[in-house]
Amino acid sequence: MLFVHSSRLSAGLLAAMLASSLWSTAVHAADTTPAAQLQHWSAQAGTPGDAAKGQTFFNAKHGAEWSCASCHNTPPTTQGKHANTGKLIAPLAPAFNPKAFTDTAKVDKWFKRNCNDVLSRECSAGEKADVLAYLNSLK
Repeated sequence: MLFVHSSRLSAGLLAAMLASSLWSTAVHAADTTPAAQLQHWSAQAGTPGDAAKGQTFFNAKHGAEWSCASCHNTPPTTQGKHANTGKLIAPLAPAFNPKAFTDTAKVDKWFKRNCNDVLSRECSAGEKADVLAYLNSLK
C-alpha cells in the first residue's frame, strides 16, 4: 500500500515538475519584445538608441574581417547566411521576423557571440541600443 501511494506521489510530483518546466520554457521563449530590448539597452547606455548610428555600426567592419551585415545582409530584412559556416539565418529586423529579439537569453547570447566575432569584444550598451534602433526602424 505504501508503495502504491509513493508511486502516485512520485508520478504527481513528476507531472508537476514537467508542467512547470514546460511553462517556464514557454515563458522564456517570448519574454521580451524588440521595443523592450531597445528601451533596456538605451537605459543602460543612458541615451536613446540612434538608428543612423546603428546602421553605420551594422555595416562597418571595425578593423576586422566581418561586419554584422556580412551574415545578416544589408538591409537585414531577408534571410542571411553565416559567412564562415554557410548556415542560414532568419531575417534580423523584427518587422520581417516576429521571433527576433523576443527571448532575452538568446538576445544576450547572440549579442555576446556576434559582437566578439565582429569587434573582438562585447558591444557596449550604446552600440546595442543603436543597432536595435536601426533594426526596429526597418519596415
